[in-house]
Amino acid sequence: MFLQVNGATTYAYTGGKAFNPEQPTVLFLHGVLNDHSVWILQSRYLAHHGWNVLALDLPGHCRSQGEAPATVEAAAEFVLGVMNALQPLGVEKVALVGHSWGSLYGLEAASREPERVSHLALIGTAYPMKVSPALLEASLNQPEQAIQMINVFMRSTLCSPNSALGPGTWVFGSSVALGRKVLRSNPNANVFHRGFSACNDYSHGLEAMAQVTAPVLFILGDRDQMTPPKGAASLVMAAQNRPQGQARTQVIRLPVGHHQMTEAPEGTLSALRDFLAKP
Repeated sequence: MFLQVNGATTYAYTGGKAFNPEQPTVLFLHGVLNDHSVWILQSRYLAHHGWNVLALDLPGHCRSQGEAPATVEAAAEFVLGVMNALQPLGVEKVALVGHSWGSLYGLEAASREPERVSHLALIGTAYPMKVSPALLEASLNQPEQAIQMINVFMRSTLCSPNSALGPGTWVFGSSVALGRKVLRSNPNANVFHRGFSACNDYSHGLEAMAQVTAPVLFILGDRDQMTPPKGAASLVMAAQNRPQGQARTQVIRLPVGHHQMTEAPEGTLSALRDFLAKP
C-alpha cells in the first residue's frame, strides 16, 4: 500500500490484506537499518486476525521516498503524517508498535497527539538510547564494519525459530544483508549514521512518556546487549507514574537479544496479540 505523506510516497506493507475501515489499525515502526520486513510474522498474523496492518518504511528507506529523518522528532512527525493520511480512510486512532529507534519515535508521536493513539508497544527500547562513540564513528566512516558489529551485539542466536524466517535461516547473514540493502537504498544520505545519531541525541523521553495516555507495553530481551533491560527502567517508571499508569503498563522479558521479532517471534506475537486485544 502506498500513501502520500508530507508530499512524498510512503510504502506500507499490509500483510497481504486489503484495508478495511471497519477494523482497528496498527502501525509497525522499524529501527535503524531495517525496513517493514522485520515484522513479517507479527504483521501477517494481525492482518489475518482483524487488524489493518501498516508496516512502514521510513522516508528515504527502501520503498519510501522523501528525506530520511535525522532526529527522533522528525521521524515522529512522519508517523503523525501517516496518521493524517489515514484520516480520509476513516482511521481516527492507531496502535503504535516500535522496535529500537522505532520505539523512540513511536513514543514521541504518541506524546504529541495522545488522543489518536490507542496502544503503544515499545520493543527493545531504552532511554537514554546512547550509542558508543566507536559505533557512531564506524557507522559514518566504516559502515560495513559497523553492520558486522551491531549484528554481533544484537543477536543471541544464529538460527531463527521456524515461525520467523523459515527453518534453517541464517539470522546473522540475513540481517547483515538487510542492513546493506537499506543503506544502499539511499545514495544521498547515510541512513545508518542518521538513525544512530537520532537515538543518541534524543533527550525528551521521560517528558514524552508523561504525555502518553494509551496503555504501554514493554517487550525487552534479557540477552539484549544493544538496549539491555535495565536501560528501559526510567521509561518503565515514567509509564507507571502516569495517572492509572500502574494498571496501564506491562513489561514482558524474553530470553533473547535485541531482535525480539525474529529471535522470539511467537513470544513477541503473543505479547502483542494479548496487549492489543485489551481496550
